[in-house]
Amino acid sequence: MINGHTKIFGILGRPVAHSLSPAMHNAAFRRLGINAVYVAFPVTDLAQAVSGLRGLGIGGVSVTIPFKEDIIPLIDDLDPQASRIGAVNTVVNRDGRLTGYNTDWLGAMTALTAKISLKGRHVLILGAGGASRAIAYGIIQAGGRVSLTDVDQARATALVKDLGGEAIPLNTVGDCPATVLVNATPVGMTPDVDGIPIDPDLLGRFKVVMDIVYQPLQTRLLREAQARDAATIDGLQMLIHQGAAQFELWIGMTAPLEVMSRAAYAAVGDL
Repeated sequence: MINGHTKIFGILGRPVAHSLSPAMHNAAFRRLGINAVYVAFPVTDLAQAVSGLRGLGIGGVSVTIPFKEDIIPLIDDLDPQASRIGAVNTVVNRDGRLTGYNTDWLGAMTALTAKISLKGRHVLILGAGGASRAIAYGIIQAGGRVSLTDVDQARATALVKDLGGEAIPLNTVGDCPATVLVNATPVGMTPDVDGIPIDPDLLGRFKVVMDIVYQPLQTRLLREAQARDAATIDGLQMLIHQGAAQFELWIGMTAPLEVMSRAAYAAVGDL
């Protein structure tokens, strides 16, 4: 029951109507009997939206495309890991003071390490946006090696300058000896369901392929990788685990992970 005591949380993005985070977090609130609601906020002006968080007493928000880097100068404090990564996906409002965190790297590492140890592994990341920053940070912290490519070579170069690894041109991906692949681009996302961010003929070299796209859940990239006997990780795994970490930052309670997982997978089926 929503009433005058209901705490409000949400997600800032553009577009954002497709997000599964409301289903996931609202299921967690219901399970734990917390008087709170999580809604999608489609943002047209980020600065005004951030001001509104303070003015309305919003308890906290997730931050998604395209605002994970742009929000940093608009908030008051940065967690050291978010500062190192250079991207924020979580904001906590403590009495009007906004602190930015990054739980994407935790979500990605939980998903990846369920399939393979990253220590000493060479990982190729496709894309150089905010999610890529978090994933690269996590892999390097886990003792892995990162190669990264993007259609914007300057952006890829800036990322590895900040975090480590190597930036490689798109046309040299076939020469990269990585054995783990992470797609951190939107290629393959609905409605571009036939899109694939890498030549399928190159997929045979990878032991593990992870896609952060979750609409559709089984992207063409994952299907092509499975056909070549790679272990695959769908985009919901990162989403669920980063969401659980967000929940714990906002609420201060252990997240009901299985409840959030079931809600996310059920929501994909409803799309």
